[in-house]
Amino acid sequence: MHKRHHNQVRIIGGTHRGRKIDFPTAEGLRPTADSVRERLFNWLGQDLTGLRVLDLFAGSGVMGMEAASRHAMSVVMVEANRIVAKALQDNVNKLNFQKINVICGEALLHLNASAQIFDVVFLDPPYAWAEWPILFDRIGPHLEKLARVYVEAERLPELPPSWMILKEGKSGMSRFVLCQVA
Repeated sequence: MHKRHHNQVRIIGGTHRGRKIDFPTAEGLRPTADSVRERLFNWLGQDLTGLRVLDLFAGSGVMGMEAASRHAMSVVMVEANRIVAKALQDNVNKLNFQKINVICGEALLHLNASAQIFDVVFLDPPYAWAEWPILFDRIGPHLEKLARVYVEAERLPELPPSWMILKEGKSGMSRFVLCQVA
């Protein structure tokens, strides 16, 4: 990657297509590749009108911003790193995303404190993160019936039995699935 584009990713679809997002360097932060996002949003359908979206390990924020760019009703982005969360908020403000709420906080604690329900959830924690069983237990009450959940990891965790894999793929070191919750 050219040095000028380091720590920068672009929105690939919707109303903000082509807009660039800058993000700070942080341990474990690795934006989902353009090709993977393109595939995912083809799977989800390009228009997310009326859907409530959670990007639980927001990082660069590109997944949540892609959803907002594609008309999601609301997007909640949760990020534990304060510097990264500030950059997320700066990008949301710069790009004038009205329906995105950035929360600086730890993912599992946020789930404990929130009562929100979501139609689409992105779960893409740092590769070293290993609390999948706890996460799956805590996220259940936040999922609308037939919610779709995207999981990306270096090695995919064992998924809850009520989650049906709709699509799966791999790119480089990443493995990913799109599931539907029964």
